[in-house]
Amino acid sequence: MKRVLIISPYFPPVNAADMQRVRMSLPYFGQFDWAAEIVMVDEHYTDLPQDELLLQSLPPDIVVHKVKALHKKYTSRVGLGSLALRSLRFYRKKVDKLLSAGGYDLVYFSTTQFPICALGPRWKKKFGVPYVIDMQDPWHSTYYQDKPKTQQPPKYWFSYRLNKYLEPVAVKKVGGLIAVSQKYIDTLKQRYPRISDVPSATITFGSFEPDMEIALKNADQFPALLDSNTINIVYVGRGGMDLHKAIEPVFKAFKSGMDEDADLGRIRFYFIGTSYAPAGMGEQTIMPLADQYGITDYVVETTDRISYYHALFTLTQANALFIPGSDDPQYTASKIYPYLMTGKPVLAIFNPDSPAIPVLKAYGVNCTFDYESVAQSALIAFLKDLAAGKTAPPTYNTQEIKKHSAKQMAAEQCRIFDAVVEK
Repeated sequence: MKRVLIISPYFPPVNAADMQRVRMSLPYFGQFDWAAEIVMVDEHYTDLPQDELLLQSLPPDIVVHKVKALHKKYTSRVGLGSLALRSLRFYRKKVDKLLSAGGYDLVYFSTTQFPICALGPRWKKKFGVPYVIDMQDPWHSTYYQDKPKTQQPPKYWFSYRLNKYLEPVAVKKVGGLIAVSQKYIDTLKQRYPRISDVPSATITFGSFEPDMEIALKNADQFPALLDSNTINIVYVGRGGMDLHKAIEPVFKAFKSGMDEDADLGRIRFYFIGTSYAPAGMGEQTIMPLADQYGITDYVVETTDRISYYHALFTLTQANALFIPGSDDPQYTASKIYPYLMTGKPVLAIFNPDSPAIPVLKAYGVNCTFDYESVAQSALIAFLKDLAAGKTAPPTYNTQEIKKHSAKQMAAEQCRIFDAVVEK
């Protein structure tokens, strides 16, 4: 059996979006002749929320190596908060030691803490071990270049230049690429022609049924977030101005629909966990849009993030779910499959070029629209049916469900691993 060393700075019990692919794939790697080990940053060096229930989803025999990091309470004084940069030298030392002992066939970076990936060329040169990078988000992106400073992420000036420098360092020697969007791969291969023939694949996040079982089994641990006396449409995930184009048509339809049907006033929109800031310090980005449309009393935005299984359980308590997409055409929502596992009616609105649209339509999510052509009448009809209790549970394409299972996603990752090692 071949061995892969997976670099995932965030890992359970830390509740971070970018470790979900690895977590869901671990139970299946062995079926495809790959033994996986994890190298994570010790959870005591991170300030993200932790969810001990995530540990229940891991194979009991998984080998996890932990590295240290510089304490953020000290580095933040000089404006350095990135976990990747704080742990970089500890990763180098730890993985050097592991690889020098031999026995590993591949290094797999699956993280959005991209500066860590710059260690890949070192390990390839020094130990002869190839590496694969999983692009869950764009690394060096020009998306915010023409945006006002108020819409740019914190420390954007520094991160933009750091990413512009480090991306070519890591990518030019990469053995293979995995991405959630084909556009991420196309951009990199156009930017760096020397990697044009490396093995690559677009692999979305999969549906992992044990997660729903864990969420429901532990339901008594989760505080209720929804008003049981209202009809609740729920979104759990990050906020941001880039989601406004997807949310605006819904708010507009809701406002217009209430003029026609008073029953729509029973509907509440919940946006939960919209900020990555520490608890109590997040800035609302959805409520200003609700204020603009005069529907403040019908919208609830909670910036504090909740645990992964609390989020899953909350989705099961909703009457319907809403997935708004970014105005960035490369964006694909990683949360699609947990939403679909709930069996709740789903309303999804994305950029017309988003790769999420064909996936959702193939799955059988009928209320999937792009924000440029969505008809107000269709949105009003969805809201009226929901308010009247006429929305039937969805029936999804069983072949698509199988195609996008976590097991199948693990199989596709292993095919890339095999291709890189053979090459």
